[in-house]
Amino acid sequence: MSFPSDIEIAQKAHILHIREIAKKINIAADDLEYYGKYKAKIPLSYINNEQIKKSKLILVTAINPTPAGEGKTTVSVGLNDGLNKIGKQSIVVIREPSLGPVFGIKGGAAGGGYAQVIPMVDINLHFTGDFSAIEKANNLLSALIDNNLQNKNHNLNIDPKTIVWKRVMDMNDRSLRNIIVGVGGSANGVMREEGFNITPASEVMAILCLSKDFEDLKNRLGNIFVGFTYDKKPIFARDLKAEGAMAILLRDAIKPNLVQTLENNPAIIHGGPFANIAQGTNSIIATKMGMSLADYVVTEAGFGADLGAEKFMHIKCHYGNLKPDAYVIVATVRALRYHGGAKKGEYENPGIHFLEKGIENLKKHIENAFKVGLKPIVAINHFATDSEAEILFIKETCASLGVRAIVADEFTQGGKGMIELAEEVVKAIEIYPNHFQPLYNVLDTVEHKIRKIATEVYGATDVVYSVKAKNQLKNIYDLGFDKLPICMAKTQKSLSDVETKIGRPIDFKVTVREFEFAAGAGFIIPILGDMMRMPGLPSVPAAEGMTIDKNGVISGLS
Repeated sequence: MSFPSDIEIAQKAHILHIREIAKKINIAADDLEYYGKYKAKIPLSYINNEQIKKSKLILVTAINPTPAGEGKTTVSVGLNDGLNKIGKQSIVVIREPSLGPVFGIKGGAAGGGYAQVIPMVDINLHFTGDFSAIEKANNLLSALIDNNLQNKNHNLNIDPKTIVWKRVMDMNDRSLRNIIVGVGGSANGVMREEGFNITPASEVMAILCLSKDFEDLKNRLGNIFVGFTYDKKPIFARDLKAEGAMAILLRDAIKPNLVQTLENNPAIIHGGPFANIAQGTNSIIATKMGMSLADYVVTEAGFGADLGAEKFMHIKCHYGNLKPDAYVIVATVRALRYHGGAKKGEYENPGIHFLEKGIENLKKHIENAFKVGLKPIVAINHFATDSEAEILFIKETCASLGVRAIVADEFTQGGKGMIELAEEVVKAIEIYPNHFQPLYNVLDTVEHKIRKIATEVYGATDVVYSVKAKNQLKNIYDLGFDKLPICMAKTQKSLSDVETKIGRPIDFKVTVREFEFAAGAGFIIPILGDMMRMPGLPSVPAAEGMTIDKNGVISGLS
């Protein structure tokens, strides 16, 4: 008997009107801003700083994934259901999906099986329009820049060759990485080189997710660095008087979105920065909203812990004055086989010999948790192809490091399959020592901060800078941006900056190819190796397997 698809499960779900979900967390139905029956935005007035101090924050991260991902969102949703099953008031707070992965390789990001947030199709597609608003705000600034270049009366004397601001689109489209705009004569603008980033990698997305309130949002938007004038004066979005109009476009997008899990537990979804090329976590506002409304908040950080969790701790915790109270590392048997040398087509085949080598990847992530003062719990996200011997091997290896590994069976059982993990998380919060301490101080030099991440988190021996990166680094110091946190842009497939170096690489260096910086968001972006901020589609995109029938029923979206 075949297991029903995610979309079949979601379509058969007993979904409550969103006002019923709001009641569970003491939100007045009249205060919600409704987007149909099953989605709503929560007013920022519900953020309660006194309750935030009492609430417990649970961070879910993972080992380095296979190309399909290892189910952090599914585990996060399932853990939330498990906590509610054992009588705890819990909310899961996660990111919004990007259309790039939905139609590319990973599919949706609303969980899976019996651990989903619903309405799944709405969430995976346009949801409440937040991504569209972010695109429009970003591209409004682009239009204002190009308009100013040819404005004879109010020209800021911007040198087009120095403009670093790019347009964005929420789709994987490699052909837009480097383009020429202004073609067709002077009436169509000034011809110059331009390019697109994917929306989740945009600075406006980062700003939305790191802003504390609406005033902070406007200030950060005004601080966006655009480029230099011909006489080397820096130009910011505020010089173009852009921040007010950009903030207007984000008026609704700044508010978190309330939905529900399959088990009718509350879920907040807001913001969607990628973790390999942005900070990889939902918004500070959404996390604090969850902590204002519940005793426990489950949140996730994208890709492996070397990316999402590292940035959660050094960027989000820094700006949001947050700290995780519990730390869950998701591992899968198939990913450990992959890191042990299993080739495509072999990930699903039991093989303890693969795990004996691949387990080193998990061990490194466990060690990294201890380095920041956190004792992790390992969640073995269960697949039908896992063998008992492999699961026992993972548990015994973790036990030898002083860490519990627990099978997470949320996909087929929902919250019921997560009770043991939920109980262990509560126990960890109550009895495990928590001495959370970031690896670096933001006041350290840029080189020190990068080296700390590369050597301590990735396990590199050194950091190498290209000539271009060295020149850009000088600009960062000259502009006074050197005291900002670091947001590494790196492949998610490896601890190193080379995706083929699986497992736990040793004796390697990382190369900083170039720098970007997000002065408004407040971080520096070293770009490592071949990383691109506009992904491409795979040879066989997920979009090819999707369809919609005459009644509007969608299939193939999961």
